Amino acid sequence: MAVTLDKDAYYRRVKRLYSNWRKGEDEYANVDAIVVSVGVDEEIVYAKSTALQTWLFGYELTDTIMVFCDDKIIFMASKKKVEFLKQIANTKGNENANGAPAITLLIREKNESNKNSFDKMIEAIKESKNGKKIGVFSKDKFPGEFMKSWNDCLNKEGFDKVDISAVVAYTIAVKEDGELNLMKKAASITSEVFNKFFKERVMEIVDADEKVRHSKLAESVEKAIEEKKYLAGADPSTVEMCYPPIIQSGGNYNLKFSVVSDKNHMHFGAITCAMGIRFKSYCSNLVRTLMVDPSQEVQENYNFLLQLQEELLKELRHGVKICDVYNAVMDVVKKQKPELLNKITKNLGFGMGIEFREGSLVINSKNQYKLKKGMVFSINLGFSDLTNKEGKKPEEKTYALFIGDTVLVDEDGPATVLTSVKKKVKNVGIFLKNEDEEEEEEEKDEAEDLLGRGSRAALLTERTRNEMTAEEKRRAHQKELAAQLNEEAKRRLTEQKGEQQIQKARKSNVSYKNPSLMPKEPHIREMKIYIDKKYETVIMPVFGIATPFHIATIKNISMSVEGDYTYLRINFYCPGSALGRNEGNIFPNPEATFVKEITYRASNMKAPGEQTVPALNLQNAFRIIKEVQKRYKTREAEEKEKEGIVKQDSLVINLNRSNPKLKDLYIRPNIAQKRMQGSLEAHVNGFRFTSVRGDKNAIMFGKKRHTDVQFYTEVGEITTDLGKHQHMHDRDDLYAEQVCAVQYFTCSVMEREMRHKLKTAFKNFIEKVEALTKEELEFEVPFRDLGFNGAPYRSTCLLQPTSSALVNATEWPPFVVTLDEVELIHFERVQFHLKNFDMVIVYKDYSKKVTMINAIPVASLDPIKEWLNSCDLKYTEGVQSLNWTKIMKTIVDDPEGFFEQGGWSFLEPEGEGSDAEEGDSESEIEDETFNPSEDDYEEEEEDSDEDYSSEAEESDYSKESLGSEEESGKDWDELEEEARKADRESRYEEEEEQSRSMSRKRKASVHSSGRGSNRGSRHSSAPPKKKRK
Repeated sequence: MAVTLDKDAYYRRVKRLYSNWRKGEDEYANVDAIVVSVGVDEEIVYAKSTALQTWLFGYELTDTIMVFCDDKIIFMASKKKVEFLKQIANTKGNENANGAPAITLLIREKNESNKNSFDKMIEAIKESKNGKKIGVFSKDKFPGEFMKSWNDCLNKEGFDKVDISAVVAYTIAVKEDGELNLMKKAASITSEVFNKFFKERVMEIVDADEKVRHSKLAESVEKAIEEKKYLAGADPSTVEMCYPPIIQSGGNYNLKFSVVSDKNHMHFGAITCAMGIRFKSYCSNLVRTLMVDPSQEVQENYNFLLQLQEELLKELRHGVKICDVYNAVMDVVKKQKPELLNKITKNLGFGMGIEFREGSLVINSKNQYKLKKGMVFSINLGFSDLTNKEGKKPEEKTYALFIGDTVLVDEDGPATVLTSVKKKVKNVGIFLKNEDEEEEEEEKDEAEDLLGRGSRAALLTERTRNEMTAEEKRRAHQKELAAQLNEEAKRRLTEQKGEQQIQKARKSNVSYKNPSLMPKEPHIREMKIYIDKKYETVIMPVFGIATPFHIATIKNISMSVEGDYTYLRINFYCPGSALGRNEGNIFPNPEATFVKEITYRASNMKAPGEQTVPALNLQNAFRIIKEVQKRYKTREAEEKEKEGIVKQDSLVINLNRSNPKLKDLYIRPNIAQKRMQGSLEAHVNGFRFTSVRGDKNAIMFGKKRHTDVQFYTEVGEITTDLGKHQHMHDRDDLYAEQVCAVQYFTCSVMEREMRHKLKTAFKNFIEKVEALTKEELEFEVPFRDLGFNGAPYRSTCLLQPTSSALVNATEWPPFVVTLDEVELIHFERVQFHLKNFDMVIVYKDYSKKVTMINAIPVASLDPIKEWLNSCDLKYTEGVQSLNWTKIMKTIVDDPEGFFEQGGWSFLEPEGEGSDAEEGDSESEIEDETFNPSEDDYEEEEEDSDEDYSSEAEESDYSKESLGSEEESGKDWDELEEEARKADRESRYEEEEEQSRSMSRKRKASVHSSGRGSNRGSRHSSAPPKKKRK
């Protein structure tokens, strides 16, 4: 059968059952046979009969009779269940039985009386020992004709019935390792649901001053276990509630697990919550009391309750009687607070396992059973009917305190708590601000809102203040990143030496728990889109109201330019829309009103007197939302995927002819000595590049390891002689003429069509591959507007950021730096009199050589800083060029000493506005800290060659890659450099032409005539621009 039975577990457990029975202790002494019958009743959730079946077989078997005799076991069930039980039926050669009685299987007939089978079981009972007394579970009574006929047959024989519920419960109370693992998992799920859903929801209700009924809140908790994000990775089909969650507040408390949450509104005082979750038939339980603005007396009573629980945990030890545990706790109450004796709960907990509450293992003053190692208890202590002296309203005058956990009895020492939910006052107390403080904050907000309504001078002052504030915010953010950088680097280095990694708690998807947490930004007051990266929230103006949306609610975004306007469209997840692969059920209230999409429009035309076009806000919002969304999805994927390392499998060929395919491509590095053309095709688990000659190589080809592999095509390789001159065989002249034609004339229709065709082909290939892999493989498009020129290798190229990297794919070798691998960025040679500066990229892997980008224009410094700040990357700057080989070697040799001296703070300037002497002293400090002694200079040079890759190899490699096949004339690098210069000149001329046309329009608008009036009109609107003849 498809359903398997754990035979080893069955034999172990049935042997334990027979061992305790044959010892003859308690009710076992008077029993000749044990009869267990299970019928069909959906209303019965917990029963000793079904618990015994689950314990033995792992499943509940309805309409099944089990008869345990002294020397044999008889099971009577339907034909399918008998097939299932044949897995444990004994044979002569079966060694797993280990002395367990033989099994006899009888098939139950649906339409017959089953009299023959009943007679066989009755006869077996009579032959077992004395054959007079049978052990049964007296409380288990199942309906149905089959059960009725069997019970009538037993009653006719006149057997004496003995209730063995307590002794069987004591037998199965000690849990095996497999059972303990299931109960620990159930306890962890309960803790997750409480922490991530219930507690957060209660705080939201209190913050927003909502009116929510207890019953509605309990229903939302039951719905929460249907979502995977609250189940600690468990399958929702294996998780269920042990009982409906019990939520009580407002003076009406009943500290029992048989009550139901009422329909009263939740009162912001003492809020008790009890919830239990069952995982694969094994239960757990958790009780907590959340307190809103508790008085000192309430806090003292709660701390005393915690003290009693600690005492209870100390007493729960192997071999101690349950009644002694209860009496020890009561003695503490009598000595310290005797007035609470009549307020405490009647019992302090109960045994738990497959059944939620085991009645024979209740912690009270009468229970004589001894505790055993491996037993699991739900301990629950509470005070009810307590009087709040500070309460004014009726619902405030009476309160209750209730705490409970799932615990495991150990051999020595106190019991182990399985439900790891913090319960100190600081963890369960919700403290609200006073009204006076709120009024002061409101007055401040009103004063801030009034800014900008005065005269022109006030507006200018406010604008200057905002600009200064933006710079200060960037510095403050960098300061936070600096502290975080040192902590993360220190933790990472210590983990590499064997320390365990501290798991970070997953953040909630709620944007702001309190309206006061919303940022007070000028963009928000000006009704612009603002992205709060700290809380991963996009704040959008909706009907004149700044409305926050968490990044998890955004499905996708798109931006398009149509005419003079830029459009930004934002699509949200809503019921009925197709969810992504990892989204799951993200709608806790699917009946609410959802926003499906929002579209914003902004002009591309610059208004007079404004420095930027209105559409710039939409462009920045599009870029930052993409980055935050990428970061959020990456983090979510990392939390779900525990194993980060994946072994490379062999390529699985997909025989489908409709595979995504790109033709006429070249590959770099070259497979062979010469450049060859081929096609790239996507298959089941990878790509295959096939050359025209039919050669097939994997993406990782050759003996040398290549980090980056590039596939590209060339546009305009086939050229035409535009000038009709006789230079058809001179490639250099043809290339120069083509460059001139492209720069000074419009592109031909054929070339435009070719470019459009190639772009469409690449875009279709990307979309097909992403759809084929269900977006597990993503392609990134660089943001050209954020690009800047620099020289990472020998020549200058355009470096462009993407959502997660900094790349250049047009030059060879390609430049790719993944931002997740970057520790910090340092700018060198930043001085006012220099036109260029250098950028140093330091990686988190300190043994990796730093990356240098040289000759970056100073005009790009501020945009680069803004981009790095938006990516949460730390940057520093200095006027000198540092010896990074020695610095990194010093850090790797002594990381503890490096961080004790301040870590990366040595790159920070000591203070703003320092003079040249301070700068000199600072550079001396750097030299003293990181320059090694002269004696070790030669050794460090040798070590640096070993630790970092050889520059000589890189230069040889670049020469091989960049070398032209033609020796005569100019090489391709020189030609491309000339083309870039021509591009810049052409772009400059176009800007001048636009400026002249704009000036002519302004002349016409003011009806000016003559040179003097023209100059006057120019001076009144904008500074004069340099004319170009």
